[in-house]
Amino acid sequence: MEFHLTENRTVTWLAVLAFGVLLALAGGAVIAFCSPAIAFAIALGIVAGAVVLSSIEFGLYAMIAIAVLLPFGALPLNIGFNPTFLDLALLAVFGVWLVRIATRQDGEFVATPLALPMVAFMVLAVFSFIAGLGHAPLTSQVLRQFAEVLIAIALFFVVVNVVQTRDALKRIVIALIVAGFVSAAIGIVLYFLPRNTTIYLLSILRVFKYPTGDNVLRFIEDDPSNPMRAISTSIDPNVLGGLLILVTALTVPQLFAKKPLLPRQLIAAMSATMFVCLILTFSRGALLGLVLALVVVATGRYRPIIALVILGGVVFLFLPFTQDYVGHFIDMIQLSDRATQMRLGEYKDAFTLISRYPLFGVGFGGSPDIDTYIGVSSVYLLIAEEMGLLGLGTFLITMGLFFYRILAAWFAGLARDEFIAPILLGVAGALLGAMIGGLADHYFFNLKFVHAVALFWLFVALGMVAVEVRD
Repeated sequence: MEFHLTENRTVTWLAVLAFGVLLALAGGAVIAFCSPAIAFAIALGIVAGAVVLSSIEFGLYAMIAIAVLLPFGALPLNIGFNPTFLDLALLAVFGVWLVRIATRQDGEFVATPLALPMVAFMVLAVFSFIAGLGHAPLTSQVLRQFAEVLIAIALFFVVVNVVQTRDALKRIVIALIVAGFVSAAIGIVLYFLPRNTTIYLLSILRVFKYPTGDNVLRFIEDDPSNPMRAISTSIDPNVLGGLLILVTALTVPQLFAKKPLLPRQLIAAMSATMFVCLILTFSRGALLGLVLALVVVATGRYRPIIALVILGGVVFLFLPFTQDYVGHFIDMIQLSDRATQMRLGEYKDAFTLISRYPLFGVGFGGSPDIDTYIGVSSVYLLIAEEMGLLGLGTFLITMGLFFYRILAAWFAGLARDEFIAPILLGVAGALLGAMIGGLADHYFFNLKFVHAVALFWLFVALGMVAVEVRD
């Protein structure tokens, strides 16, 4: 017996040694033929992967950090395509969850009342995708992006089954708030640095397949003579605006909670940073969505938020450096700026496409008609284009049921729960703001913005967790 134990130890150490040698050779080859940065990134990825696989909660933290701070980051390794960090994080989370299910480490499966409409929505998406192949050729990119979106939506089921205690809910919410603050702070710093410095710093991300050069900067109407727009590491200012709707609405109620999740002064600084960064994105839809969401949150419980909104509005209207923003808003109201006119044209074309294919849409690959196209700056019209009115209706039913459950739980007693109440209001306000912002933007259901889709359904899941969380 002792002989066998010694033999097993010897084999194990030889295997570890062989693996170490192979890893060293591979690392040396990467440094020799590629670059030290790529070798470092791969090594860091291996360590991060090991941490993620050790705990599903760590996997969720990694997914949040990537979706907020490096949403478009991809491995510098081409296997026909460059896998993104978000892909790997989502696959790791699902992998660990499935292992837990297979080994019966979890209790009963938690479905929540949203399970049926969500499954119906995903099935309709698959049906529209397959039906659309009759008029649009299947490409590996579209197939991969569609699979990523389905996984991002299915993240809902992982979260409601994994985050089942108040402590776990608290940690996930804090992770979202902190990551959102860091992203906003980066956006502000990059905005006020000299432009050449900002271009240089953002171009460093080229190793992760980010864009480089002068094109990394964004301006109103893409005109460098107009004010610059904050982008942080989100590439697109409107996408950053959508992210800031979610995290800011989640954070602000903590200012007035009796027992905030973080020190109140820190929450105040974080909220202010997020709001300033949102202003600097010049995303009018995002700002409108956030303001309306905060008004609803204030109506639900925290009345002082209304005073803050009014004070912020007055200051915003009369400060000298905000006049460009005010003018930008007036142009939108008067339908006189190019961006608004382009949106109106997109809406008209979208209605034409939807009227021709009203039930199931045209799928995700392309339009069957030469005079129409897929793509519109409205999440609702985009869903209707791709999945038809049945898909849009299912989405709206799902979200309607979500808000109904939130309201029912609120009036059933959660309004008196000093821990849950601010989280519940923050999540509901965030999703309401996202849906208002979705009237004029499309990133919360778009094959190109998987991270935004994942964050949206993560918030939906957190709302259901807050309603049903255990002690």
